[in-house]
Amino acid sequence: MVVERTFVMIKPDGVQRGLVGEIVKRFEVRGLKIVGLKFRVLPKNVAEEQYEMHVGKPFYESLIEYVTSGPVVEMVLEGENAVEIVRRMTGATNPSDAAPGTIRGDYAVDIGRNIVHAADTPENADREIKLHFTSGELFSYRRIDEEWLLEKKGS
Repeated sequence: MVVERTFVMIKPDGVQRGLVGEIVKRFEVRGLKIVGLKFRVLPKNVAEEQYEMHVGKPFYESLIEYVTSGPVVEMVLEGENAVEIVRRMTGATNPSDAAPGTIRGDYAVDIGRNIVHAADTPENADREIKLHFTSGELFSYRRIDEEWLLEKKGS
């Protein structure tokens, strides 16, 4: 198991629908540690860099318009295999393919309004964290329940 950090953004529809607390709670209850948290309207240039891999695709312009249309919550989560765990918790990008029990499976019905963004690889997580947070906005600390969450490996 590898302790890693990942980037998650609760998109404007998640904020507007009052789902922030529920989503954050799911990550915390799972044992992931919040090491960075912001609430803001995403600047257009940041949104364009975030989704640069989609430039030229038919949905790109509407995606940028949507993610900059209202406040978002940006988070850096830390934990063992955080990228994979968060991706499984968020569910398939298209909510109609997302399993019940996942964030998108429980709360989203349209691919264009799918509640959350989650980094898909450790490399993208690192890129996205650096795009949205400075090193001074990220924190290291030990949660009081870590000894109960994580098995000690070897001595």
